[in-house]
Amino acid sequence: MTASRWSSEAVAAAPGRRRGPELERAILDAALEQLSTVGWNSLTMEGVAAGAQTGKAALYRRWPSKAELVADALRTGLPPLGRIEDAGSIREDLYALCVRMRDVMYSRAGQALRAVLHECDHIHADRFRVLIWSGLHEPAHRLIGELVRRGIDRGDVRADATDPLLVDVIPAMMMYRTKVCESEWGESEIAAMIDGVMVPLLRA
Repeated sequence: MTASRWSSEAVAAAPGRRRGPELERAILDAALEQLSTVGWNSLTMEGVAAGAQTGKAALYRRWPSKAELVADALRTGLPPLGRIEDAGSIREDLYALCVRMRDVMYSRAGQALRAVLHECDHIHADRFRVLIWSGLHEPAHRLIGELVRRGIDRGDVRADATDPLLVDVIPAMMMYRTKVCESEWGESEIAAMIDGVMVPLLRA
């Protein structure tokens, strides 16, 4: 694989002997760097230790296996979706959410997570699929539900827009088109989905 555009220069430049949270952050960052450059199959505990400038024993004291280390690196590396400020309309609220989801999906940890799912065997795949659910899908479902309820209260979403399937539409479309159609979800594509699909579904 080609060299990653994310480097571990900050880790390499860290002075002195690191301990505790500082050392753990360096190890997790080195694990994400390894995933970005060599992938899941070629990632080794030795390589991560070298990238973090520590001994392999420091890794095994915290993570008993490569899978445990990678899962922790991905879990802590995924940016949170946070909350969506009221932009005055369901259209603008959902647009802001989709941009945030796109940024999480294309973050270093998000791209590494998708790459891991393509490489790892079925024994480990379920663990990493759970990370996608807990780190992206579940927060997105919760936020979409909040935005719809906000829209109902504001009057620009129909009062009966409470079908649980509605909150599945955006995550399903974004993941499908990313995985199958290799869409990168630019602003115009996000706007087209919101204006052509979500607003008509929700319009009061």
